[in-house]
Amino acid sequence: MGRGPSIEARKNAVDAQRGKIFTKIIREIGVAARAGGGDPAGNPRLRVAIDKGLAVNMSKDVIERAIKKATGELEGVEYEEIRYEGYAPGGVAVIVDCLTDNRVRTVADVRHAFGKFGGNLGTEGSVAFMFKKLGVLSFAAGVDEEKITEVAIEAGADDVVVYPEDGAIDVITAPDAFEVVKAAMEGTGLKPDIAEVILRADNDIAVTGEAAQQVVKLLRWLEDMDDVQNVYSNADLGEGAYA
Repeated sequence: MGRGPSIEARKNAVDAQRGKIFTKIIREIGVAARAGGGDPAGNPRLRVAIDKGLAVNMSKDVIERAIKKATGELEGVEYEEIRYEGYAPGGVAVIVDCLTDNRVRTVADVRHAFGKFGGNLGTEGSVAFMFKKLGVLSFAAGVDEEKITEVAIEAGADDVVVYPEDGAIDVITAPDAFEVVKAAMEGTGLKPDIAEVILRADNDIAVTGEAAQQVVKLLRWLEDMDDVQNVYSNADLGEGAYA
């Protein structure tokens, strides 16, 4: 299974999107509340979305207002969840998760992005089979590996992975165990740098040279779109891809 972006890369991506990240999280809070109710105690997806908001210093008033709009207490926009799948240069598989109030606009924008950078928008299911949904709690180097492993496994985590190249640690969980494991880790003072439920590819594809640079441009373009919530790929990109 591929590792996915490093902690630093994911933090940098959030920082780069800082101007838009609130909008994306507010949409996610709204969809989660509409689907599962406005009480985070009984709605795991809403709890995760609220945690994302708090992690970027979103005020509780903003979060509460988003929930009220979703549950009908305040007037708001209704968003639709859509997933697009396709291929970037080099045969890299890409999944794009969107929340939109205009499906026609969104599919046109996503198709344009793939075409602009040498990729192709595929059909439903064309690449999703290559990915698995899982929870990931990421810790930077220097955290007590033995303690993390002990707490994680006892709490029901599936695996603990240590990356020798930088000493980072990922705790891997099933999606339905994510909240329990996260609470157990934080309850013992082990606060992850990043905690999220994501799609991760079973195997990555190494891409180099101009193709790798085009992949990076495509992924960044998609991530910067207002209607896009998350972008996943199985690209294994070297340093030269970011030149």
